[in-house]
Amino acid sequence: MLSSNINPNEATITAVSRLAAAKDDAGYAFELVKSLAKYNEKPRLRTYDPCLFCYVKNLDAENAYDVEKDILNNGLCLEEPEIAALLNVSAEVGNADKVYDYMLKLRACGKCVSESTTEVVGSWFSGEFGERVGGEWDTGRVRDVVVKNGGGWHGLGWIGNGKWVVRRTSVGSGGGCCGCGERLACVDIGKDDTEKFAQSVVALAVEREKRSNFTQFQNWLDEHNDFEAIVDGANVGLYQQNFADGGFSVPQLEAVVNELHNRRNKWPLVILHEKRINALLANPCNRDILEEWIDEGILYGTPVGSNDDWYWIYACVKLNCMLVTNDEMRDHIFELLGSSFFPRWKERHQVHYTFSKGQLKLEMPPSYSLVIQESEKGAWHVPITGEYNDESLRPWLCITRPEICKDSDEFSKCEESRESGKMINGIVINPCSNSSNNSDYFYNG
Repeated sequence: MLSSNINPNEATITAVSRLAAAKDDAGYAFELVKSLAKYNEKPRLRTYDPCLFCYVKNLDAENAYDVEKDILNNGLCLEEPEIAALLNVSAEVGNADKVYDYMLKLRACGKCVSESTTEVVGSWFSGEFGERVGGEWDTGRVRDVVVKNGGGWHGLGWIGNGKWVVRRTSVGSGGGCCGCGERLACVDIGKDDTEKFAQSVVALAVEREKRSNFTQFQNWLDEHNDFEAIVDGANVGLYQQNFADGGFSVPQLEAVVNELHNRRNKWPLVILHEKRINALLANPCNRDILEEWIDEGILYGTPVGSNDDWYWIYACVKLNCMLVTNDEMRDHIFELLGSSFFPRWKERHQVHYTFSKGQLKLEMPPSYSLVIQESEKGAWHVPITGEYNDESLRPWLCITRPEICKDSDEFSKCEESRESGKMINGIVINPCSNSSNNSDYFYNG
């Protein structure tokens, strides 16, 4: 192609790079990728895979790290296969700091990990190098960082000493690990991300709403900041109603408000269009309950012409509380937020609801998050990919040290099973298990 004055494109370079890697020439494969700049072509993640995986196969960690650096410099993001490969080569050469970094990157890139990645992770913790890592940290500092990060990880470094216990187990509906007894966290976005999120909502709302209206709401919320739940009034009131007839169910809204009050002995904040409130007050059947809410200071009317979405999402983010709505927030205004942590925020804060034969059922956020978790005691829990109607059937990798969980009742049960010989083919039967898929197994390294 070059002799014919034809510039190769990304697909061509990727194909030749694969050939080079097949001949075990990772260096030439990497040079081919870097040559794309001469042809005004941008590499893709797949363009880097041949040289990266070739370096990893040859345990050439330093060059593999150089490939990663070039990937990031080109504005690309690593995905699970690339992170797992880099974690694997770091484990093989005993670079504990890099392994730790890649565990955190693996955590950030998605929810569950594949079986092949699970093997890589398990092998590191069960191996000789993994046994050596660790140290003592100030527990107060670790706890503070975990809280600041939103729960589920601290990122300070390896905690504890001695051999790791690596087992395949399950997690109960309440979030308790059936292997070590630790309770997994329902992970929120960190404090810094929460503040950025709130600022982005304000900036967009002020840009699209009448500034004085939204500023007035911000000031009002500063003075009424003890709410633990926000209710999207329009979403609840119009649920399963006849839109052609303009139906709005105040009894449905009242049921949600009362249920939230009964649970926490605190009133939620209901946000509804001012025009809607005035129309409902005109009906004597609705007047008493609406006036009661107004007197209690729990009903806020958004101005005519405003978009109430901005108001309820800002209130929820600002007060860090629950949001009752079935709105999946896929509209363009939420796309404008464009934050990578928005799905995590929704998972932690959104409360769905249903009315079946007139009976309200609130679907609270999950008691724990389906993501790799690093506890303040140093334990790791890794969810494994798969489709499960019942999350208690999902296998997890539980990685801990004996001193962390020796006082746990669940861990004691596992120890008793092991000592009493309740094992099948060398596999300890997990006392929390409902399925053979959830049985403990120990890596041999």
